[in-house]
Amino acid sequence: MATLWQRLARRSSAQRPVPDVPYLVGAPGPVQGREEPAAGFVAAVQGAYRRNGIVWACMLARLLVFAEARFQFRRIRDGRPGDLFGTQALEVLERPWPGGTTAALLSRMIQDVDLAGNAYIYRSPTGRLKRLRPDRVTIVLGSESEPDLYGDALDAELLGYIYHPQGSVDAGRVLLPDEVAHWAPIPDPLFHHRGMSWLTPIARELAGDDAATDHKLAYFRNGATSGVIVTLDSSVTEDKAKRFIELFRQQHEGVSNAYRTVFLGGGAQVHNAGNNLQQITFTSVQGAGETRIAAAAGVPPVIVGLSEGLQAATYSNYSQARRRFADGTLRPLWRSAAQALATIVDVPEGAELWYDDRDVAFLREDRRDSAEIQARQAQTIRTLVDAGYDPATVVPAVVSENFRLLQHSGLYSVQLRPPSGETDSPTSSAAPISQEDVPTVVQPGDVDARDPS
Repeated sequence: MATLWQRLARRSSAQRPVPDVPYLVGAPGPVQGREEPAAGFVAAVQGAYRRNGIVWACMLARLLVFAEARFQFRRIRDGRPGDLFGTQALEVLERPWPGGTTAALLSRMIQDVDLAGNAYIYRSPTGRLKRLRPDRVTIVLGSESEPDLYGDALDAELLGYIYHPQGSVDAGRVLLPDEVAHWAPIPDPLFHHRGMSWLTPIARELAGDDAATDHKLAYFRNGATSGVIVTLDSSVTEDKAKRFIELFRQQHEGVSNAYRTVFLGGGAQVHNAGNNLQQITFTSVQGAGETRIAAAAGVPPVIVGLSEGLQAATYSNYSQARRRFADGTLRPLWRSAAQALATIVDVPEGAELWYDDRDVAFLREDRRDSAEIQARQAQTIRTLVDAGYDPATVVPAVVSENFRLLQHSGLYSVQLRPPSGETDSPTSSAAPISQEDVPTVVQPGDVDARDPS
């Protein structure tokens, strides 16, 4: 079995020099110096996503809105963002695979991140993208100066990824870093590159919510009654007691026997042994767990439709929750996803891969705020143009909030002083005034100059 670095070196491009000293010494069997995929991906799918309604609702709310964005390039001028534009290079994200769309790509990415904390997208030499299951990808790290320390060395770097088809440990395909877009928005503190799912910290909350649901089901399976204690007279023999218990269970346990009249004899008595759902404030207990799950997902409860969120729901509260969801959860996810996908996209020089959320219907109410901002920007543009700045530079400067892009035309408004180099006298360019143009002032008592006599 060839060493891992030899396999990586054979696949490396000519533009990237390969050191003579191997970063990582490979050996038959499992490769050392790697970050294994997080265990429990299948369990998270089966136990949380497909079994817990609150987790499914939170993930669905994130997925439906996240998948609505599109990708564009954004110009960078003097370190400040500029306008959005598109090129043919974005086709790989618009048509990632046959029949695929940007929405399908984003849906797969957010789903993998929610369940495993990592999303891996591979770009083939033909330009097609493929989603790699996160539980079948291993991150390989290494060091040139201290190979025994692997990822913990000071000069450690990412060597690549190993993809294990069908989960095979021995067989795997080595992929270079520039062939894979690795998206891990929540870093795992115990690893250098691997991410962590938001489901990990709330494992106990999920167990509590499942237990509350099981308790509710058991309560209704028992005919919507809590447990009871039946006491028998001491004179009842053991055989009679067993026959009585069997008959009592057949006639009174289960949903089909709910609300039937209980007939007892032989000194038997029935006592209540538990509380009902109202006495244990079941709605509050279960609602608190649901709210904590929604908080971990970054989704306000009113957006998901949870009971605690709907109790105080108003249009104003929903609008604030929507803005919190958009600004605090979605936009950071879009930004980090664009930065991760930039690895496998040909980004033009002087630009960056960015997201375009202008067509997202969920954010439509933000257009009012955007209109107010644009109105103020238009006022600023008018002021700068009237001040003599070149209109071709005013708009980019105002939009990017970078006034260093402004260039003055050398012309001034008619209300201002003339350009430098000319006299400051306001009458310097006027024709000289003759004596005939001076009006005659007649004082009282003087002879009228218009009288010919």
